[in-house]
Amino acid sequence: MKEITGDFAPERELGRSVFGIVYMGVLPEGDRLIAVKRLAENSSVSAGKTFETEVTNLMALKHENVVELVSFCHESQKKVVQHNGRYVIVDVIESCLCYKYLPNGSLDKHLYADTTPINWYTRFNIIKGICQGLHFLHKELDGPLVHMNLVPSSIWLDDNWVPKIADFGLSRLFGQEQTRMYTVNVKGHNGYMAPEYLYRGEISTMSDIYSLGMLILEITTGEKNCAVPEDRSARKFVDNVHQNLKTDEQIIYKYPSLDPNGLQQVKACIVIGLKCVEAERSKRPSIADIVDKLNGKRVEIFEQADN
Repeated sequence: MKEITGDFAPERELGRSVFGIVYMGVLPEGDRLIAVKRLAENSSVSAGKTFETEVTNLMALKHENVVELVSFCHESQKKVVQHNGRYVIVDVIESCLCYKYLPNGSLDKHLYADTTPINWYTRFNIIKGICQGLHFLHKELDGPLVHMNLVPSSIWLDDNWVPKIADFGLSRLFGQEQTRMYTVNVKGHNGYMAPEYLYRGEISTMSDIYSLGMLILEITTGEKNCAVPEDRSARKFVDNVHQNLKTDEQIIYKYPSLDPNGLQQVKACIVIGLKCVEAERSKRPSIADIVDKLNGKRVEIFEQADN
């Protein structure tokens, strides 16, 4: 791993996740690239079940909108470190995950006003692709796979801007009849964690829907979800979107160059995003409802929001 990444050289860095840094690796034959995620030494991911979760869950997933895991490396070495004024020998665990290389990197590098803008139709296709990938995870496996870390840095883009859901370190695989579970070990990015997970440790597919809603609002508006410690669910961001883009006139003012079809797409994405980030989980749509809405179908849960 050190050899193909130039000893994890800073200039090879492709992006960062909550668990580690992603580097570009060049395979020995020299004409094939790979993305190598180096997990933090002795992190809870590399040392425990979460590493196994990402590997085992990803190895079984094959979908156009889910990142492809190629290989992995997981080993421990004994090192001498200083602890409480004394030198001790400890086992330091190093873990790497190797993915198919995606040349456009992670979504967060392209979203906001200070980056090169993506045109609306590319943004809309990115939204649809993410939703199709999440539909696969929630509806097309033996039991729902809840991702638990849907943020801009965990969406990777190939050379055609097709999105791939990545970073499965926090994911949870449910049984067929299971609808929710609980944890006392709440982890994730402020601004994307559903309130019931953030404050009660409740995990369900609706946890992902909340995060998806934040993603959709960011992709649609090009504005950054800047959560702060006193607003960990980013309600201020949601309120601003609701106030500034609640009428057709406001949407047309923000997107004056779009044709009527594009404006309808923007309007639909705002309606979907705001519905996904409802504080009450029972008011959020399922991923099937969202896919239907994006495809132009009438969906009952959105009708009230449309009016």
